[in-house]
Amino acid sequence: MEIDITPGQDADINRAEPMLENIDPDAFLADRAYDADRLIDRLTERGVTPVIPPKRNRTMQRKTDFALYRERNPVERFFNKLKQFRAIATRCDKLKSTFLAAVQFASVIILLN
Repeated sequence: MEIDITPGQDADINRAEPMLENIDPDAFLADRAYDADRLIDRLTERGVTPVIPPKRNRTMQRKTDFALYRERNPVERFFNKLKQFRAIATRCDKLKSTFLAAVQFASVIILLN
């Protein structure tokens, strides 16, 4: 598993490729924000199945395995629970390491409940 904390103004897709270099998944489940030809081509080269719904303005609509795409639901629910912690939602911590520790601590609390 890879975890990275980015500044709030950065797009998540900018960190997707570098993070994928360190892991070898069978599939990559993501929302429409990750629908970029460069990322999809890189995933396909590595033999990773991209499960990303195409943006509505794409001229060539790709097929998506929506049965597999539904597996994102528990992850989205987890992040929703994580954002219920005020310090995480507002990112009060200045240091990346302190914020990551708070996220890990809140994650343990969520998983224990």
